Amino acid sequence: MCKYFYRHHATTDMTSHLKLGALPTFDELPSFHDFKGCAWDVWGKDDELGTINLLTPEVVARAAQEEIRLGRTVSLNWPIHFPSRPMFGRKIPSITTFGKYGPTLPVRDDIIHINTQSGSQWDGLKHYGLTQHGVFYNNTPAESLSEGEMELHDPSEIDYSKVKLGIHNWANHGICGRGVFLDVVRYYTANGEALPYDPWSAHPITVAELEAIAKKQGVEFRQGDILILRVGFTQKYYESTNEAKANLRAASGKETFAGIEQSEDMKRFLWNNHFAAIASDQPSLERWPTPMGTQLHQTILGLYGMPIGEFFDLEALSELCQETGRYTFFFTSWPLNILGGAASPPNAAAYF
Repeated sequence: MCKYFYRHHATTDMTSHLKLGALPTFDELPSFHDFKGCAWDVWGKDDELGTINLLTPEVVARAAQEEIRLGRTVSLNWPIHFPSRPMFGRKIPSITTFGKYGPTLPVRDDIIHINTQSGSQWDGLKHYGLTQHGVFYNNTPAESLSEGEMELHDPSEIDYSKVKLGIHNWANHGICGRGVFLDVVRYYTANGEALPYDPWSAHPITVAELEAIAKKQGVEFRQGDILILRVGFTQKYYESTNEAKANLRAASGKETFAGIEQSEDMKRFLWNNHFAAIASDQPSLERWPTPMGTQLHQTILGLYGMPIGEFFDLEALSELCQETGRYTFFFTSWPLNILGGAASPPNAAAYF
């Protein structure tokens, strides 16, 4: 059983913010069966925020005061139409605009039917757990949580035991703080060189690379940062033919994508820097397919409680960071308030 009790002082609102002191290192965390680095109970056995607890009022206020200087903003959301043929067998997005009272009157409605993980997204704590043990974050049994269509009529009738770990927790808190951008693509191509890997191949991005990029960009990490990585999926998507894009879906079950390596060093890097969240422009954040028995989603979501962002549109952010010479900014994200939801479009933006 994973147990590590972190001493903290909480406000009476248990979903709000904690006064944080020194957090344990990765090697100080206990194990859960064969999984090292179990962070359950760092914020209490009933916690449903995970590393979002790091985004305290003090952390958010400091980030806003230091980072918003120019009044410039950039969206990090890819249009929900893309990719038009999602990977991993997910539903093709359907977006319909229609004349509510006929085509001649200037009144329009939309109907949107998407998988919340078909495009820009946060993977929530209810998305992925420890598969061989049948539990989500904080040792929550999979069978204890709701699934299927949920019809709600009265907010007072919500059974919160059934919507536990839902994305609504992050939606109510917000994912706001200092964003830190590591532009892997520009690191390798700034002087006109070709990118030395294919973003649509199972290429691992190492800790050494991430640390070298941070050093070159003049970035020093601090507790509560939201780490954002540009690895190259979106850039290649724009440069590819429609046939090549369609073939990504045709390869369902055999997808290959670049991403962060599955290693103990990467687990230490993510935990010991105490990032509040991590996102990239890739479909799976971690390289895919994963080597047998090394899937990072289980550790990042299931053990750390750390949001995983995928398919973020980072092309405009890359240009603005290069223009300003700044790779930190104020970051905001307000996921959809879906009670018990497993994931959500991020509604994310960067402020300079």
